[in-house]
Amino acid sequence: MACQLPADCLEEIIEFLETDKFTLYTCLLVNRFWCKISVRILWRNTFDFIYHEKSSNIYPSILSTLIACLPDESKNLLYNNGISISPPTSKPLLFNYASFFKTLSIFGISRMIASVLKDKLSLISKDKNSLVVNEIIKMFANQIPSLKKLNYYHHYYYNNHKFNISFPQFPGMSDLSELCCKSDLPSDFFYQLTQICHNLQSISVDFSSSIKDELKELISSQNNLKNFNLSAFNGGSWNDIIPVITEHSHTITKLKFRSDDDSSFSFISSFSNLQELLFSFLDGVLEDFRRLQYVNFPKLQILKIPYKCPKPEYVIKFLENNGKNLKKFYTSENDKDLSLSIAQFCPNLKSLFIVFNDGELDILKTILINCQYLESIKIRCGKDCLSEKEVLETVARYSPNNFRELKIHHHITCSDASPNDLESFFMCWERRTPKKLLSFIIIGELPFTIIGNMEYHLYCGYNSFEALKVIEKYENLGTIKFVTKSEGEVDEEEEYF
Repeated sequence: MACQLPADCLEEIIEFLETDKFTLYTCLLVNRFWCKISVRILWRNTFDFIYHEKSSNIYPSILSTLIACLPDESKNLLYNNGISISPPTSKPLLFNYASFFKTLSIFGISRMIASVLKDKLSLISKDKNSLVVNEIIKMFANQIPSLKKLNYYHHYYYNNHKFNISFPQFPGMSDLSELCCKSDLPSDFFYQLTQICHNLQSISVDFSSSIKDELKELISSQNNLKNFNLSAFNGGSWNDIIPVITEHSHTITKLKFRSDDDSSFSFISSFSNLQELLFSFLDGVLEDFRRLQYVNFPKLQILKIPYKCPKPEYVIKFLENNGKNLKKFYTSENDKDLSLSIAQFCPNLKSLFIVFNDGELDILKTILINCQYLESIKIRCGKDCLSEKEVLETVARYSPNNFRELKIHHHITCSDASPNDLESFFMCWERRTPKKLLSFIIIGELPFTIIGNMEYHLYCGYNSFEALKVIEKYENLGTIKFVTKSEGEVDEEEEYF
């Protein structure tokens, strides 16, 4: 007789598949026991998954399931307004899927409905689209017992029409731990949250030109706020909210700034417990960094400056004061003195991205020698940058014992590494002691082709199938794990936007 794992043990195993929705889906088909456990995990963060364009093909199935979960009153209302969406099956649903949701995205709901109904309704039927959105939100408000994350943004669809959304009373939001929203949402929404939510761990706000007092009260009322993400584009500003954020200077550990101009951020000098900082500015000179360069953040471990960088001398001084504890440092700046300062001031780095100019291979070598805890590095190769052939030789020879991930970003031109160069690098890696699986990640932007049973993206920048066959050979041998990613995927992973 087959042995069956206890439910709590199986659930813990299946939890690891949470982000792999397609594999998680196959668990539903094993048997009823697996299905009952898997279905809750599969559905709870559905809107984190369907946000992406590549998932639009499953919109109809998800929407029809949610429509089937609606109470009869809502179904009749939609039918009387000429909206008919067939359920996924003629049989009663096995589960109340709506009650499984732990993450809710108003943008995700609106986008899914707009996509599915665009062929069913004329483009002037925005009121009917809004009707579906509001009935589904109302259902979630009544059926989700404990909501953990809410993403509430207004977005424009098709000919710049905006959905007319009314947010109902939502008792399940008392357990909310993460909120993402725009600052110009209705005051009643922020007031409702202030009455029932006092334990938000993370708040992300896209600031417009106006900030409501109710939003300030909501932020002020939180007991243990840890993460705050501030975004301001197209004239938006977070300046009016700074005094309220500063109230949480002793509890906030992560701050992320995203803007298209020189928005102020020097107020963070009093945030003594910061562990992670992101400055994602598309323009401006980031003059506030002149004041920050002298501030000591004793717990700072992650610093990311992916786009516009402050003056290198400011960053160098900042690293002199804070580099010792840094575990991750990313910047797109290509300054020789800044690169050398990493080797001098950041001995405990585990992950690094910085742009090396052509001819700066000796600086890469110095960093690999001085940063003995380094596990991962992202290097841009191509025009005006380092040669991949030389990078492979340098990494093979000088990378520290803990090193296990090499990210090559092919910039403009194709790789200059030949199949023989790749073969030599992988053979050298195979002989390393102790042995470690190398994640060999190629970043770029072109279509893909297929070799054998494996997919390889041509944006990896290799000109010949021979190079790809070498990669396949060493992946099959267990020497490397080969991954291809687009620039957009990397930006999303690192939360640059």
